[in-house]
Amino acid sequence: MSYWLINVPFVLGALLVAASAFALRKAPAGKPWLVAAGVMFVLTAVFDNAIIGFGLVDYDNALISGIRLGFAPIEDFAYTAAALLAIPALWHVLDRGPKGQAE
Repeated sequence: MSYWLINVPFVLGALLVAASAFALRKAPAGKPWLVAAGVMFVLTAVFDNAIIGFGLVDYDNALISGIRLGFAPIEDFAYTAAALLAIPALWHVLDRGPKGQAE
């Protein structure tokens, strides 16, 4: 089983949550989300490269696409992308405004 195949349920789940957020409420957009996404991808690149470079984690080359950013296979970034979709969407859907009042 490839790492891309392992990523599929996480990415599909995140897309489902994000689609639900769009369906239920107007989803937020704009600069804060883009800044957060940029920061998260940079942090993922730094820490993934560190843990792989120091030998704490390794990947079977037969199970990855071969595309790497430094030491980190591109597949590692799918979890960050899924989190960037699911967490803000959940936050937005579950937000009840000040003092628990519905907006």
